[in-house]
Amino acid sequence: MDSIRQNKVNSLLQKELAEILLVEGRHLLPGSLITVTGVRVSPDLGVAKVYVSLFPVKDKQAAIERIKEHAHRLRGQLGGRIGKQMRVVPELLFYVDDSLDRAEAIDKLLKG
Repeated sequence: MDSIRQNKVNSLLQKELAEILLVEGRHLLPGSLITVTGVRVSPDLGVAKVYVSLFPVKDKQAAIERIKEHAHRLRGQLGGRIGKQMRVVPELLFYVDDSLDRAEAIDKLLKG
């Protein structure tokens, strides 16, 4: 169970990363939409797992690898935005959030 501080940091990071990826997403993955669906920080606030949803992307694994390549730059931009609120900017680990795909597959199975 996350502490109150972790929950506050989760929501702050989700909001700020969504705004950063809104601009940077045009350069990272042209023609696609990157949505930050959730952020989970470790208890020491040193590592943040960022879950992103990618639409319309055929090869999601290649897309997430491209985002991971630019994680250092994204972390730097995040530091510029939250530097006054947090002492240490957490390391960013990106993961594909495939919950929508799984829900669609289950829905398809139920209908078929």
